[in-house]
Amino acid sequence: MTPQQGGAPATAPVVEFQGISKQFGAVKANANVSFKVRKGSIHGIVGENGAGKSTLMSILYGYYQADSGQILLDGQPAPIRNSQEAIQRGIGMIHQHFMLVDSFTVLENIMLGVEGAMVLDTKFKEAEKRLRELGSQYKLEVDPNVRVEHLSVGAQQRVEILKLIYRGADILILDEPTAVLTPQETDSLFAILRVFREQGKTIILITHKLQEIFALTDRVTVMRAGTVVGEVDTASSSREAVASLMIGRSIESTLSRGPYQPGAVVLDVAHLGLQDAQGVKLLDDVSFQVRAGEIVAVAGVSGNGQSELLEVLAGMRLPSSGQMQYKGQALPYAGRRDADGLPAVYRSLGIAHAPEDRLREGLVKANSVALNTLLGHQHEPAFASGWLLNPQAVLAHAKKLIQEFDVRPTDPTLRVGLLSGGNQQKVVLAREIAAQPALILIGQPTRGVDIGSIETIHRRLLALRDAGIAIVLVSVELEEIRVLADRILVMCGGRITGELAAGDFDTTRIGLMMGGVTQAIVP
Repeated sequence: MTPQQGGAPATAPVVEFQGISKQFGAVKANANVSFKVRKGSIHGIVGENGAGKSTLMSILYGYYQADSGQILLDGQPAPIRNSQEAIQRGIGMIHQHFMLVDSFTVLENIMLGVEGAMVLDTKFKEAEKRLRELGSQYKLEVDPNVRVEHLSVGAQQRVEILKLIYRGADILILDEPTAVLTPQETDSLFAILRVFREQGKTIILITHKLQEIFALTDRVTVMRAGTVVGEVDTASSSREAVASLMIGRSIESTLSRGPYQPGAVVLDVAHLGLQDAQGVKLLDDVSFQVRAGEIVAVAGVSGNGQSELLEVLAGMRLPSSGQMQYKGQALPYAGRRDADGLPAVYRSLGIAHAPEDRLREGLVKANSVALNTLLGHQHEPAFASGWLLNPQAVLAHAKKLIQEFDVRPTDPTLRVGLLSGGNQQKVVLAREIAAQPALILIGQPTRGVDIGSIETIHRRLLALRDAGIAIVLVSVELEEIRVLADRILVMCGGRITGELAAGDFDTTRIGLMMGGVTQAIVP
């Protein structure tokens, strides 16, 4: 069955971009972009990080204003001056980085901006009832009364989806919607989107995952460097053809790696436990070892302790129990009341950390790319004399990393918040890898990253592993784990429910372990 079968007829364009251009300073995000989106279809937009996909959709949503060109809705010019006007026109958007107020509840976030003139108490009760119905109907259950700041990343994604469904959008824009979803959650989302298409809604899907494009979309527009370089019907094209259009070269299906020859134990974790202020166990009796020259991957549904494990290993949180040894020596957390200052100590020992949430924990959005390449290392003699930075040394260091990791745009003075999500990720990884650590802790290394950059990052990690570096990798992408891991740990409910060698990789078995079936055996 092709993607179009079962959907509404794809005929007249509901959205048309005519010569859209947008520039941020010296950065040309969009340059004369023109294409049409058919009504009642699922239209994919793919391209490398920084290709202009998200900027273009932000213009459609009224978040940005185009410098030139126009947008047509149902064949008529439709200037959209802000997001409220977009919502009124039936356009909804789920951004790659969530647009939620952390201190608000789920219900308050969904009602924000659409409260209406009714008595709020009555309105909120009606909204809560509707929200619970939608959550149950689409298997997107989330407590309407919990604060967003207490939700896992995956649960926050569900809130964004529910918000869009609740507002009844007819044109749905989704920017990397599966970046934080498990395979099962992704399948559920796709089922929802197919139902929406059958109901005559139009979906615009921004993604870097070609398997999603060919599993879901009717047509795909390919962008590179802010321009449209191709447009094809997915039923008559191939992944290889689209990938070649995206990055201007072919992608290798397999990556070379040296033989698995693990060395001495670098990290030894024994009976690690972590409890929150209410006494809830976030980590429960976690034990494992990581050796030099191996990648140990941690798999699991988001919110099952993987994030907390990385935070404890990186010195961001103190464990409630257990022991950790690094190169045979106990890590210096015993007796501390809080983790203040520990990450700096861990960095000095040769432990690097690329956190899962790059914007909250890995970058300072208001600072330049150059300054962000120094975070945690700004007092080192190579970059500073006392408290004074050496601007020339900082810029030279940033330019070197920008070139090595293909960060785009290449201007080190540009505010890092203006970069695409994938290029922000490259800045974080470049900084941590450049420190030449003995142990690297990495959370979701390719979340929101395009196919070309994924290949680059994977090559980097495999080269580090071959050079004898110990790596702990947390990822919700089972394909990424298959490509990179030497050993796989599976977590559920804060516990390790199983361990597999790379050669024993089995999606079904891992899925059962992710569901809490300890050391699952599949006949």
